[in-house]
Formats: sequence, C-alpha cells, structure tokens
Amino acid sequence: MPELPEVETVRRGLYPVMEGAVFCSVTLNRPDLRFPFHPDFVARIEGQRLTRLSRRAKFLQADLSSGERLFMHLGMSGRFIIDHQNTPDLVHAHKANPKHHHVIFEMDNGAIIIFNDPRRFGFMELAANGEDYRLDHIGPEPLSNQFNGPVLREALRGKKSKIKAALLDQRVVAGLGNIYVCEALFRALISPRRAAGRLSVRETDALAAHIKDVLSEAIQAGGSSLKDFSNTDGKLGYFQHQFDVYGREGKPCPVCNTPIKRIVQSGRSSFFCRPCQK
Repeated sequence: MPELPEVETVRRGLYPVMEGAVFCSVTLNRPDLRFPFHPDFVARIEGQRLTRLSRRAKFLQADLSSGERLFMHLGMSGRFIIDHQNTPDLVHAHKANPKHHHVIFEMDNGAIIIFNDPRRFGFMELAANGEDYRLDHIGPEPLSNQFNGPVLREALRGKKSKIKAALLDQRVVAGLGNIYVCEALFRALISPRRAAGRLSVRETDALAAHIKDVLSEAIQAGGSSLKDFSNTDGKLGYFQHQFDVYGREGKPCPVCNTPIKRIVQSGRSSFFCRPCQK
C-alpha cells in the first residue's frame, strides 16, 4: 500500500499538469472502484477548475472551483499516467494494461490523466463544501510544523499498545505505514515491541525527528517501489535500496552486523535489530 512518500511523489508529478487547469472531460470506464462512483460524479467535475492539488495523509485532494473537493486514494495498485499532446517529455513508457484504465481526466491544457488500477482498491470520492469527510480525525502531518517530539509524546500518553501499532494509527500521525515506521524506529533505536506510552522525552524527540528525516529522504528518492508503485512518469522509486531493516530479515544490521529479525505484530511484519533497538 503506498504510504506518504509515494502519494507525495504522485502529487508532485500531477501538480504541473492539473493544478490551475479545467476538467474538459471526465470518463468512467466502470461504475466503481473500491466504492461505487456517485451517480453525478462526472457532472460535478466537468467544467470545474482544479484550484489546488494537495495531499492529506495518504490521500490526494483536488479543490475544485465549485467549492467541492475530490479525494483520491491509490489503494494497492493504483497509478496515475500522464499523457500530454503538447509536452512529449511527459509521455512515458508505463507498462500498464489499458483494460485497467478506469478513470480518464482530459484537461484544457491538453493533458490527459489516466487512473489505472488492476486490483481496484483505489477510490475517488467528492465532498461538498463543508461536508464532513473521513479525514477529519486524522492526526498531524509528520512533515509539518505541527508535528514534533512534544506533540508525539502527548499523542502517545497513556497508550499501552506497542509503539509500532501506535504509529500506524492515523489518529496519532498521518500517512505513516509499515515501511517507514520500521525504518524510523530503527534510526531512533527503539524496539517495535516497546509500550508506546512509556517512551522517554528523549526517545519521543528522537523518534519524531527520525520520522521527518526518513519521510523526506524517501520523497527525495521518489518513494519505494516494492510491487506495483510507480510515479506519474512511469519511473520506479528507489528508496527501497536504502532500507536499513524493512524486508531485510536475516541480513546484517548496518550498524552492528547482527541479523535483522522479523516478527509479526497485529498481522504486519516488523523488522528490527534486537541489539540496537531497545
């Protein structure tokens, strides 16, 4: 499942051809993705200008000139493909089966944006101006000024759950998933089996800083491509080549050479170094 860095990489790819442009045509090649499209989905988007393209947690947010907002989620295998009749260098060699081209946006600047999703776990939903939506209770953005050690410490206060599970809770911090939680905990030298509410001031300060660092580095690397993810120009992310622990069970720790251990927590794999992470 794409995490914050992958979604941010996609946003940066779409921004130049979508923000400020008008939706001339919207084509739905099926009635649903993970959820059914609203019956007037097309009518509510066509003719509207995309005034701002942003990201919240793992969602793309497109603000429309109508005052409505389009929420888009990549799911497990969703990808956006850009074609542009006036900019050949944006045309890419995506190896995507056209039968999975489920949504097509044609913009007034000549850009054609295709949403391809073989597994159909992605979705798109429209929210009216002021309408309550599923993101209202999500925690702070980890790369924002609203997230730091004291904020994290307060969010973890009294929690008996393991720190790995707590960081995956989107109410604690937005956008984190399994990969980057494992990597941040390793850098902070914190075991994923520690009780979340028992981290010290020093540990929460370090953890918040390392969360910011690992996410920033991953965005710089174009995200992580493990199975289906590629960005809007068809290129793969390469942060997976910089993993310290994730997916490296049995391989030497980059600090102490002890084999990386894998355990299962709440149905998810946790990778860590037992001697380094206390």
